[in-house]
Amino acid sequence: MMTESLNGKLATLRQAILDMQSVLVAYSGGIDSTVVLKVAQEQLGAQALAVTAVSPTFPTIELDGAKQVALEIGARHELVYTDQLDIPAFVQNDAARCFHCKTDLYQLLDGLREPRARRWVVDGTNLDDLGDDRPGIKAAREWKVRSPLVEASLSKSDVRALAQALGLSNWDKPAAACLSSRIPRGTPITIESLRRVEQAEEILQAEGFRHVRVREHGELARIEVGAEDFFRLNQPDLRAHISARLRKAGFRFVCVDLEGYRSGGVSLG
Repeated sequence: MMTESLNGKLATLRQAILDMQSVLVAYSGGIDSTVVLKVAQEQLGAQALAVTAVSPTFPTIELDGAKQVALEIGARHELVYTDQLDIPAFVQNDAARCFHCKTDLYQLLDGLREPRARRWVVDGTNLDDLGDDRPGIKAAREWKVRSPLVEASLSKSDVRALAQALGLSNWDKPAAACLSSRIPRGTPITIESLRRVEQAEEILQAEGFRHVRVREHGELARIEVGAEDFFRLNQPDLRAHISARLRKAGFRFVCVDLEGYRSGGVSLG
């Protein structure tokens, strides 16, 4: 429902983007960057360009969704390719991992800006993100990336309500995160571990679990699902089926985290 307050914030967002004249949207297909892209497309038309960085840390299912939603919006959409596994500081997976990842991303996007005649690179950071420990935001500021959702004082709940009001098909999409966030801090990130995690989460998603994370701890897979799904996950036949498939994916042990799904959670060492 569009309240008077939300209408005012939408007007501010529209004006902020219009004033930018041309933008390159760092677009992941998540709800935040989708709202930015939707409004940019409405306000700027061909002067709005969505760019998605494809890398080993970006799940294929997320890429497919991003392509579909950009098509629905009618936005110009480009894919670029990068590989954070070529960055030793990223691979070592310390507290600055996200900073190194986002630095790689924004450096790449900044290099695309002028050849594509875009005045600004914009991202999907919202007001609530500013209260989190987000090294990626530091990287964005260093590369002068603008955050129009923040400029319009839009919170995460505002963004979701706005997405629904704007008719976006992914308005209720669960939050996604880089696959590297499933690897315990301090454990080096490898292509093998990323693929195992991606395959494990696809197995659970195929069984209808929407809110899911699979954290890798060596040979052990730690499953997080929403509390409402604990009972179904514990049904003997389904539990045995999932366990067998995760073992086939390369895990020796499978367990369920009793604290449940936590968006943005960090794997424990």
